[in-house]
Amino acid sequence: MRQKRIGWRSGTGIRKQGRSNKSKHNWGRPRVVDTILETEGLTKEFRGFAAVSDVRLEVARGSIHGLIGPNGAGKTTCFNLLTKFLPPTRGVIRYDGRDITGLKPAEVARLGLVRSFQISAVFPHLTVLENVRLALQRRRGGSFDFWRSEGLLKQFDDRAMALLEDVGLTGYARLTAGQLPYGRKRALEIATTLALDPVMMLLDEPTAGMTHEDVDRIVALVKRVAAGRTVLLVEHNLKVVEGLCDTITVLTRGRVLAQGDYATVSRNPEVQAAYLGTDPAIAGSTQHA
Repeated sequence: MRQKRIGWRSGTGIRKQGRSNKSKHNWGRPRVVDTILETEGLTKEFRGFAAVSDVRLEVARGSIHGLIGPNGAGKTTCFNLLTKFLPPTRGVIRYDGRDITGLKPAEVARLGLVRSFQISAVFPHLTVLENVRLALQRRRGGSFDFWRSEGLLKQFDDRAMALLEDVGLTGYARLTAGQLPYGRKRALEIATTLALDPVMMLLDEPTAGMTHEDVDRIVALVKRVAAGRTVLLVEHNLKVVEGLCDTITVLTRGRVLAQGDYATVSRNPEVQAAYLGTDPAIAGSTQHA
């Protein structure tokens, strides 16, 4: 019986532009990949339950890398481990050649590894401009900028407005963040992330719960902000994954199931089975039906 294949489609209308890591002239030699983030044996256990188990992840510098998998696969837990919101039970995390396994979240953020969250994390009672300006204030290195004069803090306004322009929010600068539609709040969160001058951005489900119009807007935004940066993203929308990601790692039950480009991963019978909930042999047979 022919099984219906869901999600894994080509020709979805979203296309990558100018993000290939392939050299035009490699003269038959293997390409050397500059890895910016890697893990070895990364494991997180909760009272004996392994939410993430022995994960080896390698993210190439300058790439957009997708982390996908069914619900409960361990994707957000993995994000929390990478950004130090959770300590690993065991394993090693290296960022830009440095072991960051024992660092705190603020310390890895200062190194340029900055994340967004699955739930939009903005200050709803501050204006859109003030949200971005607050992120920019970290450059002062002080802890008491809430008590600084308004005039002193206005020095950040030009840069904040430039970031809002980058994410298409210039016209919303004076609104409170709570007044923004959901898709615009996610754009604001990306602006506040950019304010931290990230070398690498980790985006947790940036298009979750969005309309088609908002999805297209965020996809275009991620493409723009990825220029000169590395992006690791968790995403359920496979059209977005296909259009954005150079490399994809598939997690299931806390373990790495497959890794490669979209075309390679989407043909993997075990990956199809993880999404379809069928036996790998049956999922594999759909390719030949």
